[in-house]
Amino acid sequence: MDNKSIFPDLQPLTFSGIDSKRPLVIAGPCSAETEDQVLETARQLHHNGVGIFRAGIWKPRTKPGGFEGVGIRGLLWLHQVKKETGMLTATEVATREHVTAALDAGVDVLWIGARTSANPFAMQEIADSLKGHSEATVLVKNPVNPDIELWIGALQRIYNAGIRRLGAIHRGFSTYGKHLYRNVPQWHIPIELHRRIPNLPIVCDPSHIGGKRELIAPISQQAMDMGFDGLIVESHCAPDDALSDAAQQVTPDTLNLILNTLVIRDMNQTTENLNLLRQQIDQCDNELIEVLGKRMRIAREIGQYKKEHSMQVVQTGRYGDVMNTRISQAEELGMNGEFMKTVMEAIHGESVRQQIEIVNGQEEAK
Repeated sequence: MDNKSIFPDLQPLTFSGIDSKRPLVIAGPCSAETEDQVLETARQLHHNGVGIFRAGIWKPRTKPGGFEGVGIRGLLWLHQVKKETGMLTATEVATREHVTAALDAGVDVLWIGARTSANPFAMQEIADSLKGHSEATVLVKNPVNPDIELWIGALQRIYNAGIRRLGAIHRGFSTYGKHLYRNVPQWHIPIELHRRIPNLPIVCDPSHIGGKRELIAPISQQAMDMGFDGLIVESHCAPDDALSDAAQQVTPDTLNLILNTLVIRDMNQTTENLNLLRQQIDQCDNELIEVLGKRMRIAREIGQYKKEHSMQVVQTGRYGDVMNTRISQAEELGMNGEFMKTVMEAIHGESVRQQIEIVNGQEEAK
């Protein structure tokens, strides 16, 4: 299917009073917690030049019992933000009732979260509630699982409801186990989305990709290098005290520093191709580090087994077999055998070190 024909008349995500020559920035706390917190964060962001204020009113949580948002009264706080600062406002919607309440309260930008975009029934309900509101701006986050067809389907439902101010938000993809990122970016998926629907604006959510505030700056720069149209960032006046996602929120002043140090490149096609290739290298490096981390966790389990069975840490025969096999595999893939020998010796050395720690009981002493 030629997806270019699905969205032939999308409108750009431009807003009166916001510089369209710069990347779009939507910022604010993960959750609206109190009126004072919302207004103080908005004042600081407005002072630093942010034009669109975001805050979660309804917060879907993985497990019950956590803070799930203040609900509809938070919309009054967003209205006060607009009245006091002149900023536009944005919030997440997940049901027909959310859409109706947000639009009635004058919210300017609606976004649909990753859990919701993965559910075609929920997306159709939201789409039906948007009919007759062609002036609305709607952003759709990628589904939690890396399924580009599901993402495009969610976007298409909103488009079919008459929404032309439509965009996508890339927030990374959930995966099992420990990783560098909270949600693995898998940059090739938004790249493919852009290739298939080049007129669709794409905004990056570095807060949810990274999961840690120190990763927001590099992820934001990566998104700009890839030609994303903007950023949606979680910013809180007192992030350490936040009721949700405290670790990935930054103060408005820190966000201002991040935005002011971003390099926005004027790329021609050759440079863009080089940047995309470098992004693929970065992704491979991240995946390599995660695989090595998994390998070392297995090595520690082997160390525990050897300790319990009074076995030697280094098994010479096994080491020689592994080394010869890996070198042969590397050469078949066009790599130098001596290079792979060096790599495997380093990996084996670290595996042995970690096993010795287990066998000698050093792990427990840490």
